[in-house]
Amino acid sequence: VPAQLPVERGGSTAASPNDFGITNRLWPEGRQGVSMRYLLPLSCLALSLTAQAEPLDPLIKEGMALIPPFQQQLMATVRSAIESGGPLQAVQACQQLAPQITAEHSEAPWRAGRTALKLRNQDNAPDPWERAIIEQFQQRAAADEPLQNMSHAEVVDGEFRLMKAIPTGEPCLACHGGSIKPELTALIDQYYPEDAARDFKPGELRGAFTLRRAVD
Repeated sequence: VPAQLPVERGGSTAASPNDFGITNRLWPEGRQGVSMRYLLPLSCLALSLTAQAEPLDPLIKEGMALIPPFQQQLMATVRSAIESGGPLQAVQACQQLAPQITAEHSEAPWRAGRTALKLRNQDNAPDPWERAIIEQFQQRAAADEPLQNMSHAEVVDGEFRLMKAIPTGEPCLACHGGSIKPELTALIDQYYPEDAARDFKPGELRGAFTLRRAVD
């Protein structure tokens, strides 16, 4: 996973006069002074919006850099468990170790986690903002935007928030695919009675990494 990926800033791009329906067609020849009277304040507004977006860049870079080691440790834990005891061991490792790994990657001032619409662990349930962004990811994926580069960042209620889409990988299918073995299903049901994270296909949106921190 690249440390820096294209990020949508949640609508914080600079405005242009055309965004407000202001075009040269609205003023006939000889009335440029009237048009400039409106366009100059709009230009100042565009510059102001751009200035507001720029301070997010360091936070985006810092937050995106936290995701690869978090993801790599989770995947290494799953692979190690599969190699030592198969998918059954992997389910046990996820249940026991994933919360600990998440805590290790939530060093102040950052809080890191994973969430999804189809949950296995109910402790990872999305809040309303996270749910809305994942639904937005689904729409973007349906429009053929690659999940590998899909992310979103914005400031919400005094917090910088960042989400990065998680595609379903081949190693995930043994426990999250459409053909889970009966003995594995029984173990998943034991650990996660409300599990809904099944029937995924390779490359499908599995969920998202979610990071947040207070902003000054």
